[in-house]
Amino acid sequence: MVDLSVEICGLKFRNPILPAAGPTVRDGDALMKVAEGGAGGLVAKTVSVSPAHVPRPSMVKVKDSILNAELWSDLPLEQWLRYEYAKAKKTRLPLIASVGYKADEIRVVAPKVKAAGVDALELSTRHLGKDPALVIEATKAAKEVVDIPVFVKLGPDAFDVTQLAREVEGAGADGIVAINTLGPGLVIDIENTMPMLGSVSGYGWLSGPAIKPLAVRCVADICRAVKIPVIGTGGISNGRDVVEFIMAGASAVQLSTAAIVRGYKIYGLMADEIAKFMRVKGYNSIADFKGIALRHLPEQPFRTTAKPPEVIASRCTGCGLCEQYCVYGAVKVVRKIAKIDPVRCYGCGMCVSVCPVRAVRF
Repeated sequence: MVDLSVEICGLKFRNPILPAAGPTVRDGDALMKVAEGGAGGLVAKTVSVSPAHVPRPSMVKVKDSILNAELWSDLPLEQWLRYEYAKAKKTRLPLIASVGYKADEIRVVAPKVKAAGVDALELSTRHLGKDPALVIEATKAAKEVVDIPVFVKLGPDAFDVTQLAREVEGAGADGIVAINTLGPGLVIDIENTMPMLGSVSGYGWLSGPAIKPLAVRCVADICRAVKIPVIGTGGISNGRDVVEFIMAGASAVQLSTAAIVRGYKIYGLMADEIAKFMRVKGYNSIADFKGIALRHLPEQPFRTTAKPPEVIASRCTGCGLCEQYCVYGAVKVVRKIAKIDPVRCYGCGMCVSVCPVRAVRF
């Protein structure tokens, strides 16, 4: 039987799938639903010294991703301290409280949140701008006032996320969460010429599958740069995405968009998908494949000459996707089997990535 449990900074999670701070963890009741859905641990929505005044509308679906104008919690801090964290603690899962933002605010909020019984802090850096000094100051402030683990969430828009991760580690952070949403972006309703979000200029922040490759790259870079654990987040839609982040070095993951789109059951479904993958591959624990892909990231290109992929005829279903996506006209489906013309083939690899049954490979 495979073991999905992970331990991070002394916190024991039943699986590596956590919620990200956002609307799906907006209060204690929502956090209890996350636990019932099968998450390995809990992360509450960000709180600060004052409740947020969230612009409405605040979310819009963009294909399979989401653009949002969400802010921190619009519930008073006192309500979280007296009621919401207590509800979440009833689940007996590790509870991470997200707090923000500036160092002086952290010094006020963090001790109160810790006293409410949370197990760790996550520092949101969304509204600190691009000045790394403010992130470092917030990290140091948190470490000065609490003795529980402090995770610092970094956005993809940092000038050098790897260097910032090193500086955060040097400031005493116990772990890093990467990445935050990307933006700002804009969606316009062409029927009425209005922006889809009610924020200033209609701007919002992008989450979901569209940002996953960027998130995986940031996680891999950070994991190669620091010794503290990294929790990956950004665009996770299924169990295979979770495995990809872990292979890039993440100790656990967080998700929000997938839970908005598919509901609270998503956590358990992803855990089942990971377990199935591990059984097929012969992995007994998460540690067996954590960071395994980092050794394969080349310092130089694999090659600069074309090498046609091979087609495994016994797997090929003749669906035609490889032919459809080949811009070089090198693939034809003949008698329900894909055939690749080595003269026309550019070796770009698109056909390998679109094959639904992995019948095309290098």
